[in-house]
Amino acid sequence: MKGDYCIGVVIPARNEELFIREVIESLPAYVDAIVVINDGSVDGTKSILEQISTPKLHVIELDGEGVGAAIDTGHQFLLDNWGSKKFISVVVAGDGQMNPEDMEGLLHPILARQADHVKGDRFLHPKGVQNMPKHRRIASRVLSVLTTLAAGQSISDSQCGYTATSCEVLRQWNWNRSWRGYGYPNYWLIQMSKLGFRIQHIPVESIYGDEVSGIRRFRFFIQVGIMMVREHHRRNFSWLLSRQITPHTLFASIAYLIGWIALIPAISTDFERELVERGIAPIFITIAAWAVAHVFDRGATRTVQELRLNAKARQKT
Repeated sequence: MKGDYCIGVVIPARNEELFIREVIESLPAYVDAIVVINDGSVDGTKSILEQISTPKLHVIELDGEGVGAAIDTGHQFLLDNWGSKKFISVVVAGDGQMNPEDMEGLLHPILARQADHVKGDRFLHPKGVQNMPKHRRIASRVLSVLTTLAAGQSISDSQCGYTATSCEVLRQWNWNRSWRGYGYPNYWLIQMSKLGFRIQHIPVESIYGDEVSGIRRFRFFIQVGIMMVREHHRRNFSWLLSRQITPHTLFASIAYLIGWIALIPAISTDFERELVERGIAPIFITIAAWAVAHVFDRGATRTVQELRLNAKARQKT
């Protein structure tokens, strides 16, 4: 335990026979439960897990349902087993890419009541990301920019899966709509912005060895890109239909709408047609409108967080 919180570690694993034992055995002593989700491994992962003897270890077998589904299964296991207890669920990859010594830093903001979800950020670490393959570094940067736009707050390392999440987030999560495959960190960040949860970023070490990624890059970018566009609009417009509507929310929605209208000549306004006649391409009008919208969107995100904290404070009084 840490303070009055139980600490659970969720480890999604698929074909991790080379790393899984060391990952489990290197976890800090204060961890109360280790939940490994063996998601359709065809190597010796299951055999190795059966050899590890500790009452903390719980193994759940899935049939290749995806990393997002595996992590959700681990979170839900902790929810079911710890009931109303206060706990933090930490996600640790089964491939040895995460330093267990960084875990305490992830836990601290939640223990200090400063955050609800804490993300590891490899770009903030003193050692940097020099050992990260260049193509992954570029992809992480691009996806972080897109996630920043979709979540309405600054995200510098969206793809790092080393996270700590308060049980309060897990108890309010919509498990029926959760993202089941790769891209789950992006989905979670957007949804937590929508719900008003506070997110912090803590430096963690970037570790790479002989592990092989199972991501098909082109397919991944298309699927996750479409998901982020969809969930971004769901988040923004859902606020208009709730009590969380604020001037920031309203102006952001209007600006986003203007950007879309500028792309459709048939419904463009006289003002937009005038700009086009002056040599300003519709795409630049759209970019300008969406840039303004993002500024308001960040303000709306902060406001929703404040509203949630105020509501939580009223419940305690």
